[in-house]
Amino acid sequence: MVLETKTLEEKARQLLGDRGVSIVDIAELVMFLQVEYIPDLSLNTCIESVNAVLTKREVHNTILTGIQLDILAEEDVLLQPLQSIVAKDEGLYGIDEILALSIVNVYGSIGFTNYGYIDKVKPGILAKLNDKSGGRVHTFLDDIVGAIAAAAASRLAHSHQSAIESKN
Repeated sequence: MVLETKTLEEKARQLLGDRGVSIVDIAELVMFLQVEYIPDLSLNTCIESVNAVLTKREVHNTILTGIQLDILAEEDVLLQPLQSIVAKDEGLYGIDEILALSIVNVYGSIGFTNYGYIDKVKPGILAKLNDKSGGRVHTFLDDIVGAIAAAAASRLAHSHQSAIESKN
């Protein structure tokens, strides 16, 4: 049985909220990425873009998979050595980034540069998710949130460029 997209989206949004990530948190990352390029950008526009990204089935699947793996690592039930790798978010473990790239792919190549940049500097909610002192595992979630923001920023960049071209 194939689940309805609406059901997947509701669950994905619920899981983000359960893990302490709001749509506004992600929209603030989008603002961070795009305000230099779209000077009149508003937080509401960023929220709209995040919400558009969150309608995509690929995004739902990534959120569900990544958060489930983080939860299993918190519960200490992954097989070793994967348990240790995910729980510690080891630097040479790149599967979390690879999973997140499935989201970045939705809106084109500019998303890759946005994602790489935001993953490196970890502003806003990403710094909080990357902090290991709280006892929670966010090995996958921090990359997923960064990828959602990068995709939403890419979506805005494309629409902004289209608006400029239509004026000319």
